[in-house]
Amino acid sequence: MSKNNLSSIEKQIIEILKSYPDASIPVPILGDSLGLTSKKAAKKLKQAVNRLKQLEIVRVSKGNLVRLNEVAVKDKDTLTGKLDVTSRGDGYVIVEGRDEDIKIPSRQMATALDGDTVEVKLTGYHKKSGKAIGKIESVVKRAKSIFVGVLHQEAKNTYIIKPDQQSSRVDFFVEKNDLNGAKPGEKVTFSLVNWDNKGAYPQGKIQSRLGEAGSNEANILSILAEKQFEADFPKEVFDYAEQIPDEIPQKEIDRRLDMRDDAVVTIDPADAKDFDDGLSIKILDNGNYYLGVHIADVTYYMPRESILDEEAYHRGTSVYLVDRTISMLPERLSNGLCSLRPNEDKLAYSCFMEIAPNGKLVNHSIKETVIHSKERFVYDEVQDILDGKKQHEFEPELKMLEKLAHTLLDKRFREGSIKFETPEPKFVLDDNGKPVDVIIKERIFAHKLIEECMLMANKTVALHVKNLRTKKSKDDHPFFYRVHGEPDLEKLQNIKETAKPIGVNFDIKGKVTSKQINSLLEEVEDTSLENIINGLMLRAMSKAEYSPKNIGHFGLGFSDYAHFTSPIRRYPDVIVHRLLKRYSSGGTEYTYDELLDSGEYCSERERYAVEAERDSVKLKQVEYLSERLGQDFTGVISGVTENGIYVLINDIYCEGMVRVSDLKDDYYVYNPEMHCLTGRSKGKKYRLGDSIKIKVTNTDLGRRQIDLTIADF
Repeated sequence: MSKNNLSSIEKQIIEILKSYPDASIPVPILGDSLGLTSKKAAKKLKQAVNRLKQLEIVRVSKGNLVRLNEVAVKDKDTLTGKLDVTSRGDGYVIVEGRDEDIKIPSRQMATALDGDTVEVKLTGYHKKSGKAIGKIESVVKRAKSIFVGVLHQEAKNTYIIKPDQQSSRVDFFVEKNDLNGAKPGEKVTFSLVNWDNKGAYPQGKIQSRLGEAGSNEANILSILAEKQFEADFPKEVFDYAEQIPDEIPQKEIDRRLDMRDDAVVTIDPADAKDFDDGLSIKILDNGNYYLGVHIADVTYYMPRESILDEEAYHRGTSVYLVDRTISMLPERLSNGLCSLRPNEDKLAYSCFMEIAPNGKLVNHSIKETVIHSKERFVYDEVQDILDGKKQHEFEPELKMLEKLAHTLLDKRFREGSIKFETPEPKFVLDDNGKPVDVIIKERIFAHKLIEECMLMANKTVALHVKNLRTKKSKDDHPFFYRVHGEPDLEKLQNIKETAKPIGVNFDIKGKVTSKQINSLLEEVEDTSLENIINGLMLRAMSKAEYSPKNIGHFGLGFSDYAHFTSPIRRYPDVIVHRLLKRYSSGGTEYTYDELLDSGEYCSERERYAVEAERDSVKLKQVEYLSERLGQDFTGVISGVTENGIYVLINDIYCEGMVRVSDLKDDYYVYNPEMHCLTGRSKGKKYRLGDSIKIKVTNTDLGRRQIDLTIADF
């Protein structure tokens, strides 16, 4: 039907929606805009909206939200976005600035793979859900350079790779000349050579052999490769690091502030080897603290755009897996030249802060230094000294740090920091990497002591640049911030609905505040819901990112914040050091646009590293329970769906699922509002937060899944 056949009201509705093409507008707001507020006019408006819906010119979603149907607008037929492929083979294209994703049926996926940037053409909308459906027109950019899978031999000289679920939705064929020595049954990494025809197999080329499929080594290396990380450094990078001199030139020492006689100490985990931060502290005559946070001076050893720098940027971050660390820098630097090891002269970049007894920053300076760490402490040792269980010559300094840390911690929470405490499982492994025990890491005040000092330094360097801008324009001093936006209100609303049936009130009206979030977290503290609500709240939070756009850090409650304290393991800290040094000398280092690009890249690498770390933990949890099939455990119901209940197993902090089909004693009905399953005949309920006894019945290492049944049966 042409526009000429539309009524005046229908045409006006279309014009309003065209002005807000990416918005869903409530029908009452449309009525207000058109002046249709009377009962009779509202009826006409409803009729007009329904007619436009029948003509597929608009879509009406739940809550009477109206938006223009993009299919009806020719200049919006093709969109560009990122493809996310599900385990079932369907995909969703995520388009920036668009409220909802576009579903791609598997048959319309063309030659696109998970994570690719694609052009998608809108083809219609689902009749029931109203969600957009499309087909992929072309691949704009491949997301992955490394894929992972198991090599199989189908026939003589015929080889295929069956990718891990996370890598791809199709098998790859490999020519004999591209096997690179791999044998059938081995886990391998491979690259995509060619895939132009969706009716044919894509062609792969094997890059490396990870080991026999199912082995611990292959499983761990697969997790790394899935996230585009490689354990080994290229030979040329390794050689570059090896030729760096051990000795610090006297000329370099002479130009720095010499702190070698001061009492600088490091505090790290017992198994740490890369010590990138040290502390010094004293009380000034005016009663203020003088805190020094001394950070390994990585940039001295890593010139910008050197082969070492390019590799560090490519990696973006160190990755901390359960049984190993994949470092951002070669070991010669991370554990040697840059590491602030005790009783050795080391180059540092130091932030000195004069802090009043109430925690307020009075003055500061940032200087290149040379230090000589007097003691390498571990957390438990420091805690014993603070608790009076052990004596040490540096006890006065540690007590000062403890008192200051308490002040800074209290001040931070008063001013808007969110109090997150989530359990962290730690595995005891045998010589083959198999988990033999799981313990939950204890969070002691020694951890918080270090954390508060590092947060203060990170905050101070960001304020330092802010102060520089009072003299020059913002463009002369672009900076690299650690930013964290406000939480997702829709997800917070879900938390409210989750907590309500179990008597917890989370009242959010308008803009949410950290005080409201902290009140909820305090209310569920030491209850069966604590870990569940903490987990939901973390998922509701925006992802922290790196950017030259300073929007502040919501989670910490800081208006200015940067990462300065870990350049051995985080590339953004390297960028921050370079910016600070160059500003100190009166020059410039990075442009705003360069920082924008680096922020997007470093944020993505960090997300991949976090995902790899979580996957390695989940793998070990599944391995651990694989040896305990048939055993009973207690847990807490952490999620309820129509398909079954999720259970967070106590002591292991690991989640498995009881399928509704395995609840044999009754027919269970799902109540989404009450977050429970209820037996139709006997009335038995399985509710969110309930304690429950379960039995481990099956595990899948490949999918990293755990199947459970109710132990009472």
